[in-house]
Amino acid sequence: MQDTFYVDAEHLLRTQTSPVQARTMEQHDFEKGPLSMVSPGKVYRRDDDDATHSHQFNQLEGLVIDKHVTMADLKGTLELTAKHFFGQDRQTRLRPSFFPFTEPSVEMDVSCFKCNGAG
Repeated sequence: MQDTFYVDAEHLLRTQTSPVQARTMEQHDFEKGPLSMVSPGKVYRRDDDDATHSHQFNQLEGLVIDKHVTMADLKGTLELTAKHFFGQDRQTRLRPSFFPFTEPSVEMDVSCFKCNGAG
């Protein structure tokens, strides 16, 4: 689905951080409790650079597996994280999005630190 950059014939730069989640789920002992994790990292995709796209960016994925976890929990966690990283006056919004490996899926927008969404 995504073109990437090969370092040589055997090594490539990752296009997403999701494989970390798969390995963590395989290793987690659910008899000892629920799973909560964050997978941050630099990723690379073959993309034309413009004001909204770059071939290199940081991705932050989270995963929680437990009973009674809701989208409200996700929204609150993401909003707190965004305000911590980008400032308390940042506005956020969640947009429904399609990712073939998660359901439901959302993407998060954070208001601009410089113009606060004015331009």
